[in-house]
Amino acid sequence: MAAVVGDLGGDHRDQGHRHGVGGPDPAQGTRHPDRIADHQAERLKAILGRCPELEKTAHHVQTFTKLMTRRHGDQLEEWMSQVQADDLPDLHSFVTGLRQDAQAVTNGLTLPYSSGPVEGAVNRIKMLKRQMFGHAKLPLLRKRILLS
Repeated sequence: MAAVVGDLGGDHRDQGHRHGVGGPDPAQGTRHPDRIADHQAERLKAILGRCPELEKTAHHVQTFTKLMTRRHGDQLEEWMSQVQADDLPDLHSFVTGLRQDAQAVTNGLTLPYSSGPVEGAVNRIKMLKRQMFGHAKLPLLRKRILLS
């Protein structure tokens, strides 16, 4: 893979890359296609064209992203079958994990509900607990949690 990226050549520091190392920005493969500059899209297409496995992986990742952002959980089984049909062991492992709790994954990709507020509260409580570690007992921690 290093040879593939290196062959695209040139010093990329003067092209606005935040990485001081030569080569394309690693985020190019995960950005929305509408947000990639033309020269970056051409470079990405050249890289993907040299590695069929990488091209298939990128396609499956983009399709899964559409399932998530457009809430098409009903198409998850079809997507998993397409991934299993290709020889991509890492994605097979991902699909195996999805199948272990397929109903929850389908619901997460379909329903408008989010556990974000609960996760935010848990994160806040953990931060307070870390800040107070070794400095106070449970009653003071409880007061800080309730007052914040």
